Amino acid sequence: GGPTRQRPASWPALSRPRHPVIPSSRHRSQMEDYHKPDQQTVQALANIATRLRINSIKATTAAGSGHPTSCSSVAEIMSVLFFNTMKYRPEDPKNIHNDRFVLSKGHAAPILYAVWAETGYLKESELLNLRKVDSILEGHPVPKQQFVDVATGSLGQGLGAACGMAYTGKYFDKASYRVFCLLGDGEMSEGSVWEAMSFASYYQLDNLVAVLDINRLGQSDPTPLQHHTEKYQRRCEAFGWQAVVVDGHSVEELCKVLNQPRHQPLAIIAKTIKGKGISVAEDKLGWHGKPLPREVADGVLKELQSRIVSCSKRLYPAAPCEDAPAVSLRNVRMPSAPSYKLGEKVATRKAYGMALAKLGRYNQHVIALDGDTKNSTFAELFKNEHPDRYVECYIAEQNMVSVAVGCAARDRSVVFASTFATFFTRAYDQLRMAAISESNVNLCGSHCGVSIGEDGPSQMGLEDLAMFRAIPTATVFYPSDAVSTEKAMELAANTKGLCYIRTSRPENSVIYNSSEDFHVGQAKVVNKTNDDHVTVIGAGVTLHEAMAAAEQLKKERINVRVIDPFTIKPLDSKTIIDNAKATRGRIITVEDHYYEGGLGEAVCAAVVNETGFSVHRMAVAQVPRSGKPQELLRLFGIDRDAIAQAVRKVLSTSANNK
Repeated sequence: GGPTRQRPASWPALSRPRHPVIPSSRHRSQMEDYHKPDQQTVQALANIATRLRINSIKATTAAGSGHPTSCSSVAEIMSVLFFNTMKYRPEDPKNIHNDRFVLSKGHAAPILYAVWAETGYLKESELLNLRKVDSILEGHPVPKQQFVDVATGSLGQGLGAACGMAYTGKYFDKASYRVFCLLGDGEMSEGSVWEAMSFASYYQLDNLVAVLDINRLGQSDPTPLQHHTEKYQRRCEAFGWQAVVVDGHSVEELCKVLNQPRHQPLAIIAKTIKGKGISVAEDKLGWHGKPLPREVADGVLKELQSRIVSCSKRLYPAAPCEDAPAVSLRNVRMPSAPSYKLGEKVATRKAYGMALAKLGRYNQHVIALDGDTKNSTFAELFKNEHPDRYVECYIAEQNMVSVAVGCAARDRSVVFASTFATFFTRAYDQLRMAAISESNVNLCGSHCGVSIGEDGPSQMGLEDLAMFRAIPTATVFYPSDAVSTEKAMELAANTKGLCYIRTSRPENSVIYNSSEDFHVGQAKVVNKTNDDHVTVIGAGVTLHEAMAAAEQLKKERINVRVIDPFTIKPLDSKTIIDNAKATRGRIITVEDHYYEGGLGEAVCAAVVNETGFSVHRMAVAQVPRSGKPQELLRLFGIDRDAIAQAVRKVLSTSANNK
């Protein structure tokens, strides 16, 4: 596959003067005033493309799996992007000044690895370890590879993340780095791609380039538009992008379009052949995700090798302009303690907005995103104080999460994104991929549970705890008053991985002093005597109902210990077990969430190995309905009276069992 390419000590910049051109591909005859690459450059780029094909085939054949035909359609695109267009330091892929690249069609990962071997960053021999358990070169891109910012492979998400990076570059960093995203035509059927298209156009992200690999074939069938490139062009133009159709296998056409000045996001619609250069598979169905058998590969590799023409020119990436500001996200702290008074009534959703604005006052790298719910989530309090650091994502929650992940890439921002808790469910795939991306994003879901009242079940987040608890990198905060909400915000800003903060609509009393100390995975005992009969664990509105039930039961000489878990994940098993032992293992959990996957199941998992423990769970058992918050808490059996009744029942059952 050609000589192993060692990285030279210095990387001379290629001089590529840029001259204005007519932007539309419909006027190619008028584009001749552009500065053409010389024939040596053209040949060098063509040779690189051939080597990328060779190495993609070698890697996938060695692995016995992978997508060589999907790699082959983009070989010229990758060659021109990485060796003629992008400015970056190959020895330092995470350099903050580098142009960014997102491989949205993540199954073409082998050609991305081949590119980094071509730069000298990876050893060519390492490509043969593709997909092996002890290699970083996984089947799809992941950030354990230094040259990958966001994990891809679940299609339709790369452009949203690229939008977050481009927005950050243009509006926060005010730097000259650009963002390039390579998409497959199959993923153009994903709605999230068009959410991202809309976002990029609205915010005039002229530092963003999307290259569409129109190779006609999907996994099991041709794509809906096949090679009708003009239809893709019209769609992209309708979304406010400059759209140019090119021959995706012509390095000259690719150089030309990528050297154009831009005043809006650019979509390069590259007409390509799937399996280009692999004669047995070119433009044929049935080859997707299939490596070439070794005997077939040998013949194809010989044929490709013969196409490499001797060329003295070596191409090196141009050095980036060093104008991105240094950013430190360590120790993002609140400037002062919370200022709430005991007994004051404040909704935790409002406390979220107030804490967000306060955190933003103290650190200029805190940013907020919202999906047109800012007057309900109270993110508008941040927007009013820090309008330049607020990003309105409108009603496109999937894209909002992807943009948030892009904004957080390379540690450029402390990101908070908010909407109703229930609307994060539609972005679950983006959340799952954010975890694979090792992203540090903070998400706030307001309006959880039946306690929102009259709006009814479509607006009630009743699955969100289950959803976030299932994500391996997630920390799940469920604050119960304004003080603990503010403390949760500060902790989330300093906690690695995904953080989810669940907030409620009703106003509830402040129960903690402003000096109270909070930690991830540390519960609070909010009601306790020396002779408690039952331990009740509630969170958010149900904690207040549990405290009210404890007051009621005092009159009956029944003492109840009440615990606020603060974080549902990690759960403070020790505090729960130690306190439940004092109440003879009797535990009641009560939550404004469905039974499945919520607080009750978390507590059951925590005490499963304890002998003599019993857990009685109270939760919402069916699809709810509209009504006043207190009516619904009563109707679904999670209010103070239901808790008091459950305590009595647990105690009478215990007495009968003696």
